[in-house]
Amino acid sequence: MTAILELKTIHKSFEVGTVNENHVLKGIDLTIEKEEFVTIIGGNGAGKSTLLNSVAGTYVVDEGAVFLDGKDVTYKRTNERAKDIGRVFQDTKMGTATRLTIEENLAVAFKRGKKRGLTLGVKDKQRELFKEQLKLLELGLEDRLKMEVGLLSGGQRQALTLLMATIVPPKLLLLDEHTAALDPKTSQMVLKLTDKIVREKKLTALMITHNMEDAIKHGTRLIMLHNGKIVVDISGEKKKELTVPDLLALFQKNSGETVTEDVLILG
Repeated sequence: MTAILELKTIHKSFEVGTVNENHVLKGIDLTIEKEEFVTIIGGNGAGKSTLLNSVAGTYVVDEGAVFLDGKDVTYKRTNERAKDIGRVFQDTKMGTATRLTIEENLAVAFKRGKKRGLTLGVKDKQRELFKEQLKLLELGLEDRLKMEVGLLSGGQRQALTLLMATIVPPKLLLLDEHTAALDPKTSQMVLKLTDKIVREKKLTALMITHNMEDAIKHGTRLIMLHNGKIVVDISGEKKKELTVPDLLALFQKNSGETVTEDVLILG
């Protein structure tokens, strides 16, 4: 197997040297193989977002090393990692430009990692590619290429953002609670679409979720964080057979603490 992401004993603290010092990540060791789809869950303050931000380069870790596809990127900033990392945020407005059309947004995404010109011109060949890619969403957006993205619903916009993050297949896809701001029905639509895109494009993905059932249902591997450490790491057939009570029992066994489903879902 090929390791796409390797985290070697990473630590991250905030407000160091003050009374508010917070040691969030405490020696995380993690290897993600090619085409693994990892869901990450944990309560409030467990370190989920800090972990993703450390992978993306938004935060530089205090100790340890981050390797992406075999290359040491520990001290490379977000823009230096962007050509290899696609990301979808919780805020449905963060991944798109409101005043640009659907095809213009896709044209910007299509140039990720490439030298960009001064115009947003969309060539006919690109337009056909965009139409084919938009058909994957099954939302009819392939017939609305000239529509401004600001006119789309939250679910449509998040689906478009997901496509933009993967239209040039990244080495690693980061999904930062990307359905948390959506209503339940739309959330399930976007999750189903996520499964489809990750599978068909053979992507490697990390998905933070606040919902235990979604963490179990989606992906090929599940990781639970608690107090900045990995306390559950399960994959394969064991993950397929996992239930919420099983996961809570594993958490209690490995962490020595008791937690309820509501605490993790709301955290």
